[in-house]
Amino acid sequence: MSNWLLPESLADILPAEARRIEELRRNLLDLYRTYGFELVAPPLVEYIDSLLSGTGSALNLRTCKLVDQLSGRTMGVRADMTPQVSRIDAHLLNREGATRLCYCGSVLHARPSGLLSDRELLQIGAEIFGHAGVEADIEVLELALESVKRAGVKHARLDLNHPGVVRAIIDSDPALQGAEEAISELLSTKDIPAISDLPSTMPDIQPVTIKALLDLASLYGGPDVIARARVVLPALPALLAGLDDLETLVRALPMHQFSIDLADMGSGYGYHSGVVFSIYAEGWHDALVKGGRYDGVAKAFGRSRPATGFSLDLRKLSAGLPPAQIAKAIRAPWGNDAALVAVLRQLRGAGEIVVQVLPGQPHRLDEFTVDRELVLDDGVWKVRAIQ
Repeated sequence: MSNWLLPESLADILPAEARRIEELRRNLLDLYRTYGFELVAPPLVEYIDSLLSGTGSALNLRTCKLVDQLSGRTMGVRADMTPQVSRIDAHLLNREGATRLCYCGSVLHARPSGLLSDRELLQIGAEIFGHAGVEADIEVLELALESVKRAGVKHARLDLNHPGVVRAIIDSDPALQGAEEAISELLSTKDIPAISDLPSTMPDIQPVTIKALLDLASLYGGPDVIARARVVLPALPALLAGLDDLETLVRALPMHQFSIDLADMGSGYGYHSGVVFSIYAEGWHDALVKGGRYDGVAKAFGRSRPATGFSLDLRKLSAGLPPAQIAKAIRAPWGNDAALVAVLRQLRGAGEIVVQVLPGQPHRLDEFTVDRELVLDDGVWKVRAIQ
């Protein structure tokens, strides 16, 4: 095997694309700062029992594990930074009231999440801790939409759901206890035949439950889905509260395009506690941004806190945008003449890209296009256009 080959689903990022990803990172972190979010930077690896606390089995399967040579304990390479940020809020900062935190760093997946997915992501996100009201969810949604807008994404579409709707139906029927994940999977894939056949494997399941599950599988579309759900689903208090939360969010963001799929739980049945959302846009094969409410995850760190937030992969975001623009640069000769050095310092201080050509070396650049050159004209260094 050639020693330059990379493992499957890992890739190098070349100059122009790497520069754009870095500019996206700076732009979005500056945006989050204007909203009052404070930047934190958790470690790339930590003990596995801390890294996976309260996250469920899905994250465990995505986490690469290794043995710490100092302690002998099992560590994990983070596959998601959100649990780490929850730990920082609950254990290190330990503040009263609302705390806004943002972050950006590499995460590694043991396996790609899809056929077109990479295993290494550059995850950026923002979380609000300490406020259980829908106001925090609205702020997080607004910030997520502004993030993709700042990046140049056109016609973003927001997909909403609330796991409390499904959970209320499952909790109302004792026959479904212990089968929550399986039921959630059937609903997410809209497997109508399997749902209809549940009485053959669960003879104690109530007929009203089967009807509710079948109705759920058809409850997707625009915001009118909420009104339809109120008519066809059982009037369980937790279910109605979930629909109320969804309706509040839709009314709070009237300028945005929404879709609602009450059956699509994804992998967040045991993790999310309130409204969940995804942002889709033309040019990306799956969700560009994912987020939602996950109250109580930090309970494992000794302090249960309301929490809501979102994250996205900057590498995936950049890959779906138009090709990165090549920056314009100035070519300059090599030399240590005081006048030349002074001009170079002045140009770079003004934000210009100036590339000095090393003696005897060919001049080729992938990230820059050289459209000007620095020449000595009658004893004065001047910038002129290259014909």
